[in-house]
Amino acid sequence: MSRIAGRFEELARAGRKALIPYIVAGDPDLASTVPLMHALVENGADIIELGVPFSDPMSEGPVIQQAHERALAGGTSLRDALEVVRTFREKDTTTPVLLMGYANPVEHMGYAAFADAAAAVGLDALLTVDIPPEEVEQVNAELHRVGMDNIFLVAPTTPEARIARIVAQASGFIYYVSLKGVTGAGHLDTVDVAEHVARIRAASALPVAVGFGIRDADSAASVASVADGVVVGSALIRAMADALDGGADHAAAGAVACALLADIRAGVDRAAS
Repeated sequence: MSRIAGRFEELARAGRKALIPYIVAGDPDLASTVPLMHALVENGADIIELGVPFSDPMSEGPVIQQAHERALAGGTSLRDALEVVRTFREKDTTTPVLLMGYANPVEHMGYAAFADAAAAVGLDALLTVDIPPEEVEQVNAELHRVGMDNIFLVAPTTPEARIARIVAQASGFIYYVSLKGVTGAGHLDTVDVAEHVARIRAASALPVAVGFGIRDADSAASVASVADGVVVGSALIRAMADALDGGADHAAAGAVACALLADIRAGVDRAAS
């Protein structure tokens, strides 16, 4: 059993829902990333989604795009992101870590080389936005060879036949994108989210985590009432960026994001109680 599957089973037995914060490796700088990851766990994270900086993050809104730009300006690469995971594992061997990014850096490294490097540092899963299920056979073979999960996105516009094709290739959990458009956009409709989560559950026994549009404890509670997990990214990154703009140092900015995550954790737990 993978670390991600084990975490979802553990949470289900406890009657709880997963909280999955997203941050970008190297934002606000590389030295701050591992301490921030540990702080996120201390404030309620069950799984960490670590973004790989990329020059054209097509699914991201302005807030996360700017985080990618800050990380790239600091020179952060895919190999740096893997080294972040290695360092994180020196103190935390239980919290699952998911690497989220785009195909180009992984393809440039080579699927087999990436899988070997990822397994060596203790990475649990990969999510690549722009590798469709029709083209995933080779990367899946390499990930599964080293016991890693491949996480897929399902959108509000994904038809039934394609959902079936996606879930057949996925492991770990399914990531449902609750809004049309990019991260940080729009307004959540919990009834609509519940209907789409039900469609996914009809096609797969994998847990369903929902992201895009979660901003605070109330929106997280609404999503947690209908899903197995909640993913929050833009709100955390915006909180850090606003703190930095206000003169906070990197540690203080991370503390602001962690305080928000703790509040969101309370909302998720409230919905599950």
